[in-house]
Amino acid sequence: MTTVTSVRIPERYNASQLLDANLEAGRAEKVAVSCGGTSLSYGEVFARACRYGAALGELGAAPGDRVLIVLDDCIDFPALFLGAIRAGAVPVPVNPLYDPSQYRYFVEDSGARIVVTGAALADAISTTVEGGRTCVVTLGAPESGCAAPRLEDAAAGQPAEAPPLDTRRDDMAFWLYSSGSTGSPRGVVHGQGDLLYTCETYARHILEIRESDVTFSTTKLFHAYGLGNNLSFPYWAGASTVLLQGRPTPDAVFAAAREGRPTLFFSVPTLYNAMLNAEGGDGAFNGVRACVSAAEPLPARVWHRWREQHGLVILDGIGSTEMLHIYCSNRIGDVTPGASGRPVPGYDLAIADESGDALEGEATGELIVRGDSALDRYWNHPDRTAECLRDGLFYTRDRYRRDADGRYWYEGRADDMFKVSGLWVSPAEVEAALIEHPAVFECAVVGVAVEGFVKAKAFVVRREPGGDAEALADELRSFSATKLHRYEVPQFFAFVDDLPKTLTGKIQRFKLRD
Repeated sequence: MTTVTSVRIPERYNASQLLDANLEAGRAEKVAVSCGGTSLSYGEVFARACRYGAALGELGAAPGDRVLIVLDDCIDFPALFLGAIRAGAVPVPVNPLYDPSQYRYFVEDSGARIVVTGAALADAISTTVEGGRTCVVTLGAPESGCAAPRLEDAAAGQPAEAPPLDTRRDDMAFWLYSSGSTGSPRGVVHGQGDLLYTCETYARHILEIRESDVTFSTTKLFHAYGLGNNLSFPYWAGASTVLLQGRPTPDAVFAAAREGRPTLFFSVPTLYNAMLNAEGGDGAFNGVRACVSAAEPLPARVWHRWREQHGLVILDGIGSTEMLHIYCSNRIGDVTPGASGRPVPGYDLAIADESGDALEGEATGELIVRGDSALDRYWNHPDRTAECLRDGLFYTRDRYRRDADGRYWYEGRADDMFKVSGLWVSPAEVEAALIEHPAVFECAVVGVAVEGFVKAKAFVVRREPGGDAEALADELRSFSATKLHRYEVPQFFAFVDDLPKTLTGKIQRFKLRD
């Protein structure tokens, strides 16, 4: 592995200094964030961050204490997140769409001292965590009958300016929870310098983000992908960002894009596909100079349809919660539809065999990556940490192929691969072939045992429900045989209304196998 680009992060650094840099650059009056018709300037975000950080301290959060954030994207999310870090607390944002009873897991796993949530969820979450030391407070519009204290009230008397806690770049800054695509979510611990590292690598070299940009991400701020797209990247460049509240349906995304007029648009393959099949998208992305996709591999067919319909190129890439953002990507002027691209400057990639040894040249195996945005550890999972972090390398469990030109092609999770007749089958490759058929909206492929032999089975969501399922299965079997090796062709098909997914859109193949 050869280092491509060296990135220097100051030894003494606090992630909230992204805000200080904008004030020092004279951007105090510039719009930092817009949401639901309300905007805040960089100066206003800075003042609120200082007040919220102090308020969390008044409520009992000492340096190092975790603050669970259960909020949809909202105008105050960035100030709360950065304010907690500024005061030395450790923000832990999680998906606000879980059932309230599920937050007990996150509270107990993280040991959160404070939960910050909306008024609609506050009492229900309080019930699930009552009897412990955790304090539940609200942020945002009040609701009649809600008994939880409001963070705004605690912040009202706090100073609008406060220095950040003197931290080192490797000190704990925040956690994110893994998506749960392979089981229960795990707490991923990140350091103070990790956000800045992703800015100096992906944001600088791939996005080429600038002060005049406006970012809009359909993936929310509680997710690593969304956190970079709509917080750290624009704040690092002095750009502006548009937040979307509520579920990112095609109609909601089109409306937000027309109102916010972004220049950089970020989404995921499932939603790109849904938007292509929805009406009302014409002209919504006028002014966008680049689109980005991550979280799942982007089918080449979707890439081509998006370009035909909107005239825009999508930069697909691979990233992870553990590495904080995208570390392998296509880039402007160098795009290969269906591929994940090349290493992002600042990250080193290799393909490892089953023994964990790096392979040279064209190769297929597990993708391993090195870069200074890597997680410090999985919280409460030392065995998993030891398995995935070895000698400064992160073993992704993603199976990839590197071609002769140094591009990387996703073949599936190592956990999802299976053998048919002694030969490895990549679900991703089979799915990419099937989705080219006009009757297939989306699909997922797993290996199933039949009389002691493993065969490929495809779960298919049809573009138009109904019709002769058996005839369509025969048609798909013949269609895929023209694109795949014989052993890769699915022998069994199941037509379903939808696929099991995490709340961030990743397919949970383990549920299909079960």
